[in-house]
Amino acid sequence: MKRKLAALISFILACVMVLSMAGCGGSAEKTGADAQNPGSQASGDEKEESLEPITFTMYCGDPNAKWNEMKDDVGKLITEKTGVTLEVEFAVGDPQQKEALLASSGEYPDFMQAKYPNLLVDAGAFVDLTDLIESHAPNIKKVYGDYLVRQRWSLEDPSIYIIASIENVDQQYFDATGGFELQLAVLKDQNYPRIRTVKDFENAIKAYKDKYPKIDGKDTIGLSLIAEDWRSMITVRNPAFYATGAPDDGEWYIDPKTYEAKQHYLRPEEREYFRWLNHMNSIGLLDKETFTQKYDQYKAKIATGTVLGLIDQEWQYSEGEDALKKEGKDERCYGHFPVTLSEDIKDHSFQSTGFSGGLGTSITKKCKDPERAIKFLDFIASDEGQILNSWGVKDKHYTVDEKGIRHVIPEVQDRKTNDNMNFTRESGISLYRMSVRYGDGVKDPTGNYYTTNFPEQVIKDYTDAEREALSKYNANTWLDLFPKASEFPVKEWGAAWQIQIPVDSDLHELNQRFDDIVKKRIPGAILCEPAKFDQVYDSFLDELKRAGADKAGVEYSKLIKDRIKLWTE
Repeated sequence: MKRKLAALISFILACVMVLSMAGCGGSAEKTGADAQNPGSQASGDEKEESLEPITFTMYCGDPNAKWNEMKDDVGKLITEKTGVTLEVEFAVGDPQQKEALLASSGEYPDFMQAKYPNLLVDAGAFVDLTDLIESHAPNIKKVYGDYLVRQRWSLEDPSIYIIASIENVDQQYFDATGGFELQLAVLKDQNYPRIRTVKDFENAIKAYKDKYPKIDGKDTIGLSLIAEDWRSMITVRNPAFYATGAPDDGEWYIDPKTYEAKQHYLRPEEREYFRWLNHMNSIGLLDKETFTQKYDQYKAKIATGTVLGLIDQEWQYSEGEDALKKEGKDERCYGHFPVTLSEDIKDHSFQSTGFSGGLGTSITKKCKDPERAIKFLDFIASDEGQILNSWGVKDKHYTVDEKGIRHVIPEVQDRKTNDNMNFTRESGISLYRMSVRYGDGVKDPTGNYYTTNFPEQVIKDYTDAEREALSKYNANTWLDLFPKASEFPVKEWGAAWQIQIPVDSDLHELNQRFDDIVKKRIPGAILCEPAKFDQVYDSFLDELKRAGADKAGVEYSKLIKDRIKLWTE
């Protein structure tokens, strides 16, 4: 095992050029009937703990431009309540490279939010949190409930190494923030056309670009995607399964009856999706810089208001939208649509995965005080911590009326909608997502929602331009346009992309090989002459098969079946 890990790390290190570090974020909330007044009680059943100041170091695999070193309102209050200050660093560039370096060095911060925790688990970097949770984390236990078993690592190693922070418990969705995006100005100019298929999407972009070849003196861009590093999965690769009627299982398609897995590119219908992108490029509607631009360039381009269409997730391009709103260009922001190849195909964006556990925060074996660390995460999982992280500070960010109902202060709402970047840096709301928490739609003991994402509040978050567009589609939210979760069965294996592949398995090496092939061949298929598309795509599939796609499918199928067994035993 260690020999294969060393070989993997050597390979990754050979690819490393420059890595640097920066800073990250986390989350917070409270327990009990006193949740309306965060700070008035200790978290859970724990007696009052020492608030002696302590600084924990932390690594985050994802960047966070809004992080303000806990100098924000919420961060200051968290430090006041816990005595904890976080000194956080982000991976810059490819997080897999950074995490391989950490695994190789054996030098870790106190906390880690790893994107590739299998590297760190194999290196023995993380503490088994099972006993710490049992002894010192009543709030974490309460939020997880029966789902705690889903945080176990594997059948062979049932340790708990991660406190989930990416996925929420009992999450309900009240809005759509992904899919295919079109500028609201495009929709209005064309009298709000039906946007259901890729052809509808294409026609809307083409008509507007032909009519307005320049916006504010700059060339109009039809559709822009970001293909830098792992971000290519979000905008280039993942939409292929959504547009062809499959759910998000990462790079895999899982047969819901047999649990057999295969690389999703092997599905014949996905060829047609990439053929459509090839067509978009051939007629000049795909951004020429799609496969060369950096993430900052992509966001800056969106902020100019010249990009008519995206296929992305809002969390990835929101900075660009924030800049547009700040300039009063709400009409240049985007609406979300469930676009597929044809109308008989359903977008599976909201097929339920149940609670998958998955990625989140780990305490490392180098942590200076593991008990204090788990108690800190427990505070963040408490009702107090969750409300603080979602709503902010009482009477500064929200008020409570005579009926005990929380309301976001109007001025705060305006800044959340129109100046979100600066507001979040100042307030700290939503920055402290470090521990397990309840999802949207769950109510606390006072009868209020834990989060501010519930139907009435979602609508308040919209701009006037969004509300106008939605009214034309007879919808209250963008979610209303998408197929409902109730139209699909709950996936028994959760979200397959969260399954950690053992570092010492052949599948780990095969996946790296596949990723290299996809990163090279998919852009080639999209950018080639249309007459050569089938030849190029056939070559791509042949290369996947020669690299071991069939063997990988067998091994991944076993992981799917093992997960189902782990969760049901």
